[in-house]
Order: sequence, then structure tokens, then C-alpha cells
Amino acid sequence: MKLSEYSTYDALGLAGLVKKGDVTSLELAKLALQAIDTLNPELNAVLEVFDDQLDNLAEPKKNNGPFAGVPFLVKDLILHIEGRKSEMGSRLCQGMVAPHSTHLATKFDEAGLITLGRTATPEMGFCTTTESVLNGPTRNPWNTDIMPGGSSGGSAAMVAAGAVPVAHGNDGGGSIRIPAACCGLVGLKPSRGRTPIGPDAGDGLNGLGIEHVLTRSLRDCAAILDATEGPMPGDPYAIIRPERPYLMELDRKCEPLKIGFTSTAWSGVHVDAEIAEATKKTALLCADMGHMVEQATPRFDYDSFHEATVTFWCANIALWINQISEMTGRPANLDHLESTTLACYHYGLELKATDMATAFAVMNMVSRDVSRFFQKYDVLLTPTAALLPQKIGTYNANDPALDANGWTEHIFSFAPFTALFNMTGQPAISLPLSMSATGLPIGMQLVGGMGREDILFRLSAQLEQAAPWADRHPQTSLWNPKYHGDTT
Repeated sequence: MKLSEYSTYDALGLAGLVKKGDVTSLELAKLALQAIDTLNPELNAVLEVFDDQLDNLAEPKKNNGPFAGVPFLVKDLILHIEGRKSEMGSRLCQGMVAPHSTHLATKFDEAGLITLGRTATPEMGFCTTTESVLNGPTRNPWNTDIMPGGSSGGSAAMVAAGAVPVAHGNDGGGSIRIPAACCGLVGLKPSRGRTPIGPDAGDGLNGLGIEHVLTRSLRDCAAILDATEGPMPGDPYAIIRPERPYLMELDRKCEPLKIGFTSTAWSGVHVDAEIAEATKKTALLCADMGHMVEQATPRFDYDSFHEATVTFWCANIALWINQISEMTGRPANLDHLESTTLACYHYGLELKATDMATAFAVMNMVSRDVSRFFQKYDVLLTPTAALLPQKIGTYNANDPALDANGWTEHIFSFAPFTALFNMTGQPAISLPLSMSATGLPIGMQLVGGMGREDILFRLSAQLEQAAPWADRHPQTSLWNPKYHGDTT
């Protein structure tokens, strides 16, 4: 198989070839590593490759998982693998090695995915792009002068460029959906409790964070969720399990839905006119497909929501930094942390127990307020981001002029529509349904009621058929013959 052929398959497609014996896991791993070696000098998305996996694959081992033999990358944040580095995009964590694997990492292995490396993330994951002092900026394969989104931007860049068909991401404020929108991918944030994040934590970011993947195809997104959903022993949530595999939902007829849509940000920040128009066109497309569509938006106290978001993020960053400083012996200062991370750390240290209790009370209030919208509507349609991907350096986490509140406002001015559903815990998916006049992807966000990934998958499948994206590819990718280098 050549690179030009390898890139035409999604993860399920490659798994099918392995099962039929048309290609081996070892061959696919070598192709993926060749692709990373070719593309990464321009994208700076992969921090480390796991070359020793080639030795492990030299003697084939039986794996009946649905993705047996498929190349995979993991984001260098939260999820970790025993014996591998886990540096969280920070000089404070540089050289740290994980003593054990997280539950989701184990589930990925059991599904048959072959993890070949770790991808870039901003420091502690608290940024809308993927740039760090430790690793430098990751670049967008559609235009290497602009950002790929964050904080799962390294994974997004490699999937969009064709190096791997799927890669891990996590989402505490939009960190799967934002890079999916910037890089023209499918990015689902599952419902709170849908995928496991233990054993090191019961919930991520006090319930804001959840993990999944970034993919090029909707069916890969669904099938990997089928392979990884469900609780592990000790998990704090008992979420309703799906009635049938999510992959099956893609072939089921989507019943007429009641869809509310808005392109007005709850924070009041500016939304690009081209993105607002794309949202309107998507709403009209949904209406043409037989859905009842009208302008509508959830009502909630935005200022309280924003303050609670700052509290949750800064409290957790302060905890992480204290724990890591104790493990590494490195002090929390500008020699080891970026300016805004340090500002969030100091803000977190000043928080009181009553501040956290207030944040949880706001989470309850906001979740109940937003749930009223979903008693009337099946789905909310919004843009994923308010702006097209911006130039590298626009969201500079090492800016000493920004305090914790200023930094949070700055990064969420780019993506004001995503973080609400981290607080409410609802599933939300970004689909690459539109393109800008300048040739950049525009993502549309669909949000469902708690636990209703099934509705999102059925509607998304309808939209994928009506407005397909599979033939759109970036310049810095394996679809560009200059990067093939085919010698096999």
C-alpha cells in the first residue's frame, strides 16, 4: 500500500483491510510513521513517536477489536499510557512518565487501535489554540500561518492531514469541537459520564471535561464511541446506556426534529458574518430535510456561568500545578509556566471552599435553565466558533497583561458557543458543513439533550449525506501529491 492509497481510507476502512488480510498492522504503522515524518516538520503536531510499536507488531497478535491494526495518536493531556511521557504542554511537567494507563487508554488498546505517538496541546489544555513555550505552535494543514484550534489541535492537525484516520482528544470547554471546526473534522463531545476518564479522577474539571476522538468520518466517530462508552469500576456517574450501537444510528431514518438555531453569542461577542450566514444556510438545509426549524436560544445567567467556569478551571489548574511541583521539585514560576497559566494558578490558590460551592450551585442552576430549552427542542444548532481560524500568536498564553478573567474572556471570544455544554454535560458535535470564501473550514455545532447522542448521530448522518465533506482536503496533507513520497 502507498501513502496515496492509505489516506483514502477512514479507520473502519483500514480495519476492514486488516481483517481481510489485504494489509498488516505493521504495514499500516510504517505508513503512518512515514506520513508523520513527512508532514510533522510543517505542522509541529506530533511530539514523540513510539517507534518501539513496530517491534511489537512484528509478531502479529490476535485482536478482535473493531479497529484492530489501525494507527492512532493520543493527545498529551489527561489520558496517559504506562511508561510513556505525559507532559501536558508544560515545562513544569517536562520528562514526566506515567506510572499506569488510564481506563480510556486501555479501552483504545482493546479496540485494536495502535498508538504510535502523542500529540501537542497548549499548557494544561487551557487555550483555544495549540501553542506552547515548551513545544512551539502547532499549525493548521489548511493554512500553516493559522491556528488549528485547541486544545486538541495536535490530534486535529494530524487527522486532517491524513497521517492517521483518527486521534484522541478531550474537551473541557470545546477542546474537541474547536479544533474539529478549525481543521474540517468531525468532533463529538459526548455526554458527561459516557466515556471513562479514571482512575486518577472521578470526573474531569469537576464534570466539565470528557474524552473522545477527532475523525474525518462520522462512522468512525460513532464506532469508536461504541467501543469505549460505558463506566468502569468506581466511576461516579450512571448514565443511561445506548439502546443500540451508535454506528447503527447512522443508518436509521432521522425522525422529524424540532431544531432551534442561533448565531448570536450568549456573551455578546462578535460573530463573523460569513459564519452567521453559514449557520442560517444549515438551518435552511435542516428545514428542507423536513425538520421544524426556528430561531431560538437557551436562556441562562451568562455572567454567573462565566464566573463559575473561571472558578472550575483555575481551581483545577492550581491543584494540578501543586501536585506536579511536588512530584518534580520544580517551583510554580515563570521559568516553568506561561504567564496566563501562572495567573490562573494564583487565582485558583485564592479561591475559598465557598467559591467552589457557589460554582457547583451555578452549574446546577444553569443546567436546569438550559434543560428547559431541550424540553421544547430536540436539537440546538449554533456555529462552533465565532471566527474563522486566526493567525498563530493571536491567543498568546504567555501574555503577562492578562489575568485569569481576562485570559478566559480572550480565548472564549473565539469560541463562545462551546463551553456552556461542558457545564450542562450535554452531548455536542461539530460538523465541517461549510467553507469560507478563503478556503477555510467552518464548523457547525449540534447539541442534544443529556444522553441523546443517538439523535445527534441520526441528524448528523442526514447532514453528511446532504452536504458531504469527504472530498475536501487541506494543502498540507497526503491528498497533495507533493507529500506522497511513495516508495512502497
